[in-house]
Amino acid sequence: MAHLRDEQLINGCVSEKKGYLYWVLYPYVDGVRKQKWIATKMKAKGNKTRAKNMLPEVRSEWTQKLGAHSVSAQSSLNVGRGVTPDSNSIKHKKADSILFLDWVYHWLGHKHKQAQGLIVDEKKIDLNTYATYASIVEKIIDPYFRQRTFTLLGITRNDIREFYAKQKEERDVTVSTLKHYNIVIRAALNYAIDEGLLIGNPAARISFQQQEKFKGEYYRLDEVLQLFQVMRGSRIEVPTLLAAFYGMRRSEVVGLKWDAFDFGLDKFEIRHTVTQFNVDGKSIIQKKDKAKTESSLRTYPIIPYIKERLLALREKQAYYRDLCGDSYLQEYDGYVCVDETGELMKPNYLTYTFPSTLKANGLRVIRLHDLRHTCVAILMGHGVPLEQIQKWVGHSEIGTTNDIYGHLEFDTKIVAAEKMASLYNPTWYPSWADGTKKETANAS
Repeated sequence: MAHLRDEQLINGCVSEKKGYLYWVLYPYVDGVRKQKWIATKMKAKGNKTRAKNMLPEVRSEWTQKLGAHSVSAQSSLNVGRGVTPDSNSIKHKKADSILFLDWVYHWLGHKHKQAQGLIVDEKKIDLNTYATYASIVEKIIDPYFRQRTFTLLGITRNDIREFYAKQKEERDVTVSTLKHYNIVIRAALNYAIDEGLLIGNPAARISFQQQEKFKGEYYRLDEVLQLFQVMRGSRIEVPTLLAAFYGMRRSEVVGLKWDAFDFGLDKFEIRHTVTQFNVDGKSIIQKKDKAKTESSLRTYPIIPYIKERLLALREKQAYYRDLCGDSYLQEYDGYVCVDETGELMKPNYLTYTFPSTLKANGLRVIRLHDLRHTCVAILMGHGVPLEQIQKWVGHSEIGTTNDIYGHLEFDTKIVAAEKMASLYNPTWYPSWADGTKKETANAS
C-alpha cells in the first residue's frame, strides 16, 4: 500500500453509537462531502485509544479505494493543519452546496493570509490573533460540526445556539468563552456575505445572558511578604516581584530588557513584550518592540529592594555568561528573564512554574496573573484613587479598571470599617446594641 501524507487522506474521526465505536469518514463525492460509517466491532469502553490509533490506516485504505478525487475538494480547507490553501475550488460553488465547516476553514485560510500581510486591501492581523482563531476552529468548532452536514446557506441561528448550548452543557464553558466562539463564527459568516454567498448572518442575532463578572484571586499583604521570602534567590524571583509590585502582565515581564532600566534615575519602561502561542501544532515565541496598547507603554519608579534584586540578577547573569563562553545563547541577549544558559524563560514556563512553587512551599495557590489582581487590591486597600491605578496597570480606559477590579472596592470598605472600629471606642453602649443597657468598667 502506497504511503500517503495526512493531508492526502480522507478526513475521519472515531465516534460512539449505542456503546460501540465506529470510524466515520468524510469522502467527497462529486464535490459534495458525504459520511461513511465503518464498524470497528469494538465496544466503546476501554477501546477508544486503540480505535484512534487504527484510524490513519483506515483512512489510507479508503482513500485508495475511493480515489484521490475523494479528498481533493477538502485539501484547500486544511488551513491550520499545515496545508497551503487554494481557495478557487470553493469560491465558485453556491452557498447551498458548501458545507458550513468547509467555509469556516476557508475563512481561516483567508485570516492566515491576512496575518502574513498578503491581503492588500485589509489591515494585517497579529499572528497570535490568527492562532486563537485556529485553535477555536480546530479544537471546538470542527469536532462538533464535522458530524453534522449543515450547509453555509442552510445553517440557522437555532443550529448555532444549539452548538453553544452543547458546549455549555458538556464543557461548562463561561459566557465569555461562548462569545469568543461566536466572534469566530460571526466573522466567517460575514466573510460569506462579503463574497456574495449570503445576505444575512444568523450568528449576528445571537445574544448571551449576563454573566457574573470574573473575580480573580489575590494575596493579602502579609501573604505577599511571605511570597517574596519564599521566592528569594529562585529562578522566578524577579518575575514574581515585578508582577506583584507593578501588576505587570506576563508578556511584559518576559519581554523586559536591561536597556529599559535606568538605574541612575531609578526608573524603567515597559516597551517590549514576548508572547507564546501555537500555530499548526508548533509553539511560537513572538517578540515585539511594543506593548499591548499605547496606554501599556508606561514608566515605573524602581524601589530600593527591587533595584537590589535586579542588580544581583544582572551580576549573576554576567557570571554565567563568562562561565558558559561561546555556549551561552545569544538569541535572547539583553533580556532580563533568562536562565543560566541564556535561554529565555518562556511565558508558559512562568505560568506553570509559579503555582507549583507555591504548592511546594505550602503557600495558597494562585495564578501568576493573580499577582496583577493582588497589586490592584493592595493599592485600593491603601486608598489609591482608581484613576491612578488605571495608569499604574496600563489600562486604556478607567471603565476597564472598574469592570475588572470594581468588586475589590468592598474589601477596601472593610479595611476602612476596621480602622474606624479601632478609633471609635465609646464608653457606653445604647440599650439596642445587645438588648440591655451597658456601661464599661471605667464608666462613672
